[in-house]
Amino acid sequence: MSLQAYKTASTRAESPRAMEYRLFGQVTRALMHAATVDTSDIKTRIDALDWNRRLWSTLATDCSDPGNAMAKPLRAQIISISLFVGRHSSLIMRGDDDFQTLIDINRMVMQGLAGPEQAAA
Repeated sequence: MSLQAYKTASTRAESPRAMEYRLFGQVTRALMHAATVDTSDIKTRIDALDWNRRLWSTLATDCSDPGNAMAKPLRAQIISISLFVGRHSSLIMRGDDDFQTLIDINRMVMQGLAGPEQAAA
């Protein structure tokens, strides 16, 4: 019981940037695992792709909100990446590409979220 309370408290204490970093890490690990399973393991592959697609779709939806304070060019780039992630996910499921591009994109975003002091470490 106390462990769960600690986890809840630590999650609430995270900054939004740290939460985004953690979420990207979880999704990216799922993609990395899905890349290693046999192509017949459709469930693992679809679950990872769907989770990643939902993450990017949520980001795109947030960026399309006129009240979003981020710069418009950055918002447009995030929306474009979201569209690319959707198209690329379909290619992976058809067997026409692999997971590496999606993993690389997520890692680059994580580097940006980490900031220069953590990226150097």
